Amino acid sequence: MNEKIQKPWGSYQILEKGKNHLVKNIFVKPGGILSLQSHKYRSEHWVVVKGTATVTIEKEINNLKSNESIFIPKSAKHRLANNNKEDLIIIEVQFGDRLQEEDIIRYEDIYNRK
Repeated sequence: MNEKIQKPWGSYQILEKGKNHLVKNIFVKPGGILSLQSHKYRSEHWVVVKGTATVTIEKEINNLKSNESIFIPKSAKHRLANNNKEDLIIIEVQFGDRLQEEDIIRYEDIYNRK
């Protein structure tokens, strides 16, 4: 379960999986930007462990530092970015009926993923 999944922006590891929740450790390399996306079946909570996260939810942009957190409601367009020169590490807790990666609806992606 602790397999590291590589992505163009960094990587993640699943720490725990239950029926309606999933906990991930997410590493975003300097300059890494996740796609602008939404999820139909889940909400997410992000807690910054290290670095500064630039979090976009709909049209609001927040810069979160270590020990700060944010809630992403189901269906909200959101994005996570590391605009700094140091690594960004967050803990993500997903809650919902479906917790698969197929629940991602991408609107913009600098890595041209569909």
